[in-house]
Amino acid sequence: MKNLLRFASLLIAALALAPTGAALAQPKDKAVLMLNWYLYSEHAPFFLGKERGYYDQEGIDLDIQEGRGSGVTVQAVAANTATFGYVDVATMIKAAAKGAPVKAVGVALQLSPMSVMGFADKNIRTPKDLVGKTVAVTPGDSMSQIWPLFLKKTGIAETDFKTVAGDAQTKLNAVMNGQADLLLGYVMDQAIKLQDATKKPVYPIRFADYGVNLISSGLVVNTETLKAKPDMVKRFLRATTRAMEDAEKNPEAAVDAMLKANSKAGVRETLIVGLKQTTALYHTKETASLRPLRVSMANVGESLDLLAQYGGLDPATKGKPEDWVTLDYLP
Repeated sequence: MKNLLRFASLLIAALALAPTGAALAQPKDKAVLMLNWYLYSEHAPFFLGKERGYYDQEGIDLDIQEGRGSGVTVQAVAANTATFGYVDVATMIKAAAKGAPVKAVGVALQLSPMSVMGFADKNIRTPKDLVGKTVAVTPGDSMSQIWPLFLKKTGIAETDFKTVAGDAQTKLNAVMNGQADLLLGYVMDQAIKLQDATKKPVYPIRFADYGVNLISSGLVVNTETLKAKPDMVKRFLRATTRAMEDAEKNPEAAVDAMLKANSKAGVRETLIVGLKQTTALYHTKETASLRPLRVSMANVGESLDLLAQYGGLDPATKGKPEDWVTLDYLP
């Protein structure tokens, strides 16, 4: 009888400690990740993480949305219409310095992919070759905002060349049909798309080769979200870190996951090439042994100096690296 009573009491205790059906079925946090641009290779790791269930495992129902330029995505995060933004961090810093309530929680591309590029047969090899040419730009995207910094660094005046404006496809079309000699683009995005479309070699003039090696794409969050939902931010970054590590090891799987979600994202073979070029920008010498997104604060400081000197950032608002980037939420 005593044994029976003891068993009953243990059973009651166990049932009291067991999670209820309601607890097991707690709703996931809905989150929107807005990208910096239309889909291309750089974005594949997020789709790999979603396909492999990393966000679901962290209790996050993630909706990945295309963007129309880093400036637009920063505005969406500042307005809380997007939970997370994948944007050019230098563009975010300039917006935050003017009062936008946003902060970077990790930097993916620690070496800049920004370039001005055209067909190799035009023999445009250095900044001075821009004189008299026409450049296609997209107002509001990250490159158009850093472009003046490159021009100041290289001694080129905006009156030395002409510009035409348009969205992503319009820029490509302008170069392909001869309306523009060059366009602003990333080495692993627009350069590959031009080559895919025309089978002609493209020559990029990289900003980084002329002293404009700003930190590039990273993840940003509204500062109120950091205060109200710090655990969700940590869970999102934990899933994203795993996805980026997987993409470094298996870029083919990451590209396949993105194409499964959107078959119009690009050509598989060149997307894989682009992703390999992207993951090569994940680390500097200082961060080579660290997991993705853990930028060196010295690198952030150098970017701040460049922005204050050439990029239109008011030196009075430059602040410290920690004012704009935090690594506290990374795994």
